Amino acid sequence: MLEFEIPAMSCGHCVQAITRTIAALDPAAKVQAELPTHRVRVETTMPRAQVERALREADYPPTPVL
Repeated sequence: MLEFEIPAMSCGHCVQAITRTIAALDPAAKVQAELPTHRVRVETTMPRAQVERALREADYPPTPVL
């Protein structure tokens, strides 16, 4: 499971945009978002770098949480 902090995620619209971005990469991915902490957890088979790139391109630059 990948986990990111996304400071730009501030509302339900952001969550939907992030979910759509990840689903475009991997339709089977599971996304869990926590608005208060700006954290997103992604269960996917896609490489971390590819998910990060897609989020940056969607204007939601992530910070990996290790």
